[in-house]
Amino acid sequence: MIDISVEKVALLLIIAVLVLGPTKLPEYARKLGRLIRELRRMASGAQEKIRQELGPEFEDIDWRKMDPRQYDPRRIIREALLEEDEPLPEPVVPTQMQPPARPVVRLAAGQKAPFDDEST
Repeated sequence: MIDISVEKVALLLIIAVLVLGPTKLPEYARKLGRLIRELRRMASGAQEKIRQELGPEFEDIDWRKMDPRQYDPRRIIREALLEEDEPLPEPVVPTQMQPPARPVVRLAAGQKAPFDDEST
């Protein structure tokens, strides 16, 4: 969770002793301990509530498969290409004939192409 080395913790303790003084340090240490216990209790209560609301079918989920660090696009593409697809439906043949294409009109030499002033 939090990446704090031993040196950083020791430095924080030294700063706390200097700022708070030896008389108030035990009081604040007790408050910190109560805060940590309360946070743990709230976290475990939230986990229990989520389990109750999701129901028993979510207990069997392998959450490690959902870990984004397991994402390997090459493996996903390989599996998608190797799995058998449903056969494609037959192409639909139109029953009506297509309208004939408009004939191409060639412009005479020097003649300007038609222009629409209202077009965008």
